[in-house]
Order: sequence, then structure tokens, then C-alpha cells
Amino acid sequence: METKDIEWVFSPPEVHMVGDGFRMHNFIPGLPELTMERMDPFLVLDYNSKHNFPPTDKIRGVGVHPHRGFETVTIVYHGKIAHNDSAGGGGVIGQGDVQWMTAGSGILHKEFHEEEFSKQGGDFQMVQLWVNLPRKDKMTKPKYQPLKNEQISKVQLENGFGIVEIIAGEFQGTKGSASTFSPVNVFNAKLNQGGNAEFNFPAEFNTGILVIEGKIKVNESELVTADHFVLFKNQGEEFKMEAIENSVVLILSGQPLHEPIMAHGPFVMNTRQEIWDAFHDYNSGKFGYLDEEF
Repeated sequence: METKDIEWVFSPPEVHMVGDGFRMHNFIPGLPELTMERMDPFLVLDYNSKHNFPPTDKIRGVGVHPHRGFETVTIVYHGKIAHNDSAGGGGVIGQGDVQWMTAGSGILHKEFHEEEFSKQGGDFQMVQLWVNLPRKDKMTKPKYQPLKNEQISKVQLENGFGIVEIIAGEFQGTKGSASTFSPVNVFNAKLNQGGNAEFNFPAEFNTGILVIEGKIKVNESELVTADHFVLFKNQGEEFKMEAIENSVVLILSGQPLHEPIMAHGPFVMNTRQEIWDAFHDYNSGKFGYLDEEF
């Protein structure tokens, strides 16, 4: 099996705030080499690297905002996020949990630091992905998949090397917990120092990894430290990771949809007219109602 070689290693982009609670590095599409087309079907990768928020009585976060045409995937590594949407979804995403929300035909959403976490303060670290929906599924009914950590499929690596959490896709014959509309793999590899793992994805799948914690060696040559993103070439199928120290690595690999991407703000469709239609439907109240207060 041919090795999937590294194309780029990216340092974290400058921080920008989303609302007043999310201190994000935007890798996709914030870096010129990581466009929506290059990373298709991954439209956005926002990463809140580990940051200590002081205690506050004011709940930080993002107020009501719309989405249409894609899915949001929120992965929490430290801290707690409380959320609600106009389709009736809601709850708390705690450490190790995942929220997979299908915006589909249109949804209103809000996300905040969970109230008790806000009052106590502490380390906060999370990733939010936007995963594109195929043209035929863009107007699907909104839905919500809450994935507590104990519900997420896991594979124990041999020799005590660590564990791989399969949020979506398949690893070593174990299927992920989330249902998807196209072939998408989203894993958390939690490797112990000295542990290693091999991953295999089709050559044409757009593939990258984000080192959440620790330091790893990729393909026995490239050292990559925390908060850095690795983009792989679209050739070869296999790559290897070895943990130089205890490490957590987010692994993304998906089959490109090869469909037109028309993105404007919170909407991602295929044509300009569909973007206009999304704004019209939103302004007409067709996305439902969600109270601004948390």
C-alpha cells in the first residue's frame, strides 16, 4: 500500500473571536491552501486551542444565528458548551462529547459556555467542523445527533498504544457512531507515549490531521506539535503516527462531493440563487423561532 505523504504542515492562524466565548483559529478556509474546494467536504475547521477562561457571571457565547445546506460538528476536549436550536435540539456537550447537527433546509442555533462552567472558569478547548451536504440532501429535514463520549465507538490499539474514537466513518472494521450523508471519517486518536497507529483512506479522499495535544511523528519523519494541522497529498492510502509524548489527534478524511460550492455567511448552497432563497426564507421566518435568551 502506497504511503500518503504530507503536503503541508500549518501553524495555527491568528486568533479571532466568534461571539465572546469562542477563541478560534480558522484553518479551513482561513488559510489560502485550505480552501473549501481543496478540503471538500470539510467546509470549515475552527479550533479553539486550550485557553483558560476566568470565572464570570456573564455567560459567554454566540447568540441566535441561522444555518442551511451543511452540518456542524462540535467536538469538546475541555470545558462544557450548552446549545439550543429551533428544531428542538439542545443540551450540554461535555468533555469528550460530540454534537452532530444537520442544518439541512434551515435551522436557528445558539451556543454558550455552560452556566456552571462559566461561573467556575477553567480550560476550554474545542473544534467545530462544517461538513457539506450533497446537493440532493441540502434541503433535508434538520436533525441532531447528541453523542456522549460513552456512546462513541472505540478501538483499543494493541500493546497499550492507546485508543481511537470513531465519531464517524470506519476504523479497523468498527463503524462510527454518527450517521453521515457522504463518506466521511472523523476520529480522535488518543495515543500514549511511544504508541503508534496506521490509518488507511482512499487516495482521492481529502485528508488532514490536527494535533490537539502532545507531539507526534508522522510517517517516521515529520515531527508535528500541538495546535498544528497536517494536510496530506491526494495520493497513496496509508499514513502512520507515533506519539513522542501522550497525544490527542483529530483525524479527518472525506470523499469530495465535486459539486459547486456557493457559500455566503451561514449558508452553503450550490448556486447564487439558492443563497438568495436562503436569505429570503430566513427573513420570512421559515427557519422557525429561537429565543435569544439562554
